[in-house]
Amino acid sequence: MIRAARLALIVATALASVGFLALAVWQFQRLGWKEDLIARVERQVHAEPVSPPAASVSVSKADEYRRLRLRGRFEPREVLVQATTELGGGHWVLAPLRLDDGTAVLINRGFVPPEQRAPEQHSAPAGPVELTGLLRLTETGGGPLRKNVPAEGRWYSRDVAGIATELGLTGPVAPFFVDESADPAQPRRWPRPGLTVIRFANNHAVYAITWLALAAMSAAAAIYLLREERRRSLP
Repeated sequence: MIRAARLALIVATALASVGFLALAVWQFQRLGWKEDLIARVERQVHAEPVSPPAASVSVSKADEYRRLRLRGRFEPREVLVQATTELGGGHWVLAPLRLDDGTAVLINRGFVPPEQRAPEQHSAPAGPVELTGLLRLTETGGGPLRKNVPAEGRWYSRDVAGIATELGLTGPVAPFFVDESADPAQPRRWPRPGLTVIRFANNHAVYAITWLALAAMSAAAAIYLLREERRRSLP
């Protein structure tokens, strides 16, 4: 019975080594994927701005952070979405921009602190405007443990479909929103644009090395136990 337990321990440590090795390989694969993602986003945020995709065109993760140039007029309505930024707590100001072709695109005009949340303190410019920004994917549902409550004006995420419904937008509505880029000519204006956080945690190499170390230790333990078992079995 004791020998059976020792053999089971040898098998368990060997299997653990194989499992840790598989996890290390997976983390190296994740590392390659993350490095490709970071490189793609870097290219897109520094590329020349392009026209926005049509409202009927589906967008995916590959389109996020693409630089866009938009022309149109802001409609006199908005939604405030709770936000925490490097400037503190406050709100994102989302307003619909009606493009020349009739499509409505929700623009995240930027951040306002609580004392600037009144519409008259950050009203959108009247007349035709041209702006650049980053394409962002819709954020459905709400924030962690906090659901959007449109009826009470409480928004915790930038849910394009929900906000478009709340604002009563008609005609085609783009399925994405756009984070407006900062305007060097107005560096201190409210809402404060250009606060998009583009940062991706990339600890996969550390994780992979950790799993490799555990795999090596498990393999060493299995070899040691196997040698001990052979020594015990010698006459």
